[in-house]
Amino acid sequence: MSTHDLPLASSGGCGDGCACGAEGDEAYLECGLDPALAQLLADAGLDPVEIEDIANVAVQEDLAGGVDVTTVATIPEEAVATGDFTSREAGVVAGLRVAEAVLSVACTDEFEVERHVADGDRVAAGQRLLSVTTRTRDLLTAERSALNLLCRLSGIATATRAWADALEDTRTRVRDTRKTTPGLRSVEKYAVRCGGGVNHRMSLSDAALVKDNHVVAAGGVAQAFESVREAFPDVPIEVEVDTLHQLREVVDAGADLILLDNFTPGECEEAVAIVHGRALLEASGRLTLENARAYADTGVDFLAVGALTHSSPILDIGLDLREAE
Repeated sequence: MSTHDLPLASSGGCGDGCACGAEGDEAYLECGLDPALAQLLADAGLDPVEIEDIANVAVQEDLAGGVDVTTVATIPEEAVATGDFTSREAGVVAGLRVAEAVLSVACTDEFEVERHVADGDRVAAGQRLLSVTTRTRDLLTAERSALNLLCRLSGIATATRAWADALEDTRTRVRDTRKTTPGLRSVEKYAVRCGGGVNHRMSLSDAALVKDNHVVAAGGVAQAFESVREAFPDVPIEVEVDTLHQLREVVDAGADLILLDNFTPGECEEAVAIVHGRALLEASGRLTLENARAYADTGVDFLAVGALTHSSPILDIGLDLREAE
């Protein structure tokens, strides 16, 4: 396994909104993260500026304007150690480069990182994921912030992988929702991708989803769909329906994607026959790992599972300190 030396950004970097003015593909070059790390984040579909901001917020929250009093009191300033991020249980890992970003924000000297696995890999209990050598004080100060993010994202990836495995050899994919932690949507949806799932819309602006409250306000499901199509002709539109009658209305109106809300597997099968390939279908509600395959066997294209991001337990990962070699 190759070893990578990454210079550390001092605390602050381009956090708090990043006013550096960088734009487009070169934005990461203007910010405080090491360019190699920033490139890895960008290659994973993450915004390095946003990740640095998340890292800054996490570290600053933990320090609360002060210092790590326990570590400063017990660890000599010049001490150096290696910390092994180690999985305590089997699962799927996600967020390793995000954890490195936390280290780059918290550390005051260069650090050396050895990467043992990649995001999306299945890992066993006791397996080393990432080894970092730097000042011991900095390692311990960054520990909880890095682990909070790494454990959270790996838990989402692990839960998503369970759904993806349940749907193996079917056309159906598991999909997330906007039920994400404020400020962490991009990384939580990244974790879903690491687990084998696919993302629904990232925001309210990149696609339309006509739900029951829109239908009430617009005076009907077809009227709501047509209003969105007229106002935003180039935006993909998904429409939530509660009945097969509503389904017929919106598929005839030209909906791109239809959300079957709380349909039974039998009703989903009827819906697939009615639509006959004219739109994509997504089942939502009543879904469990135990019945996932039954829904997939109906021929729907997606299962919408909000629990991937709002209810997944963490993957237990710890930091084990040892003498630097």
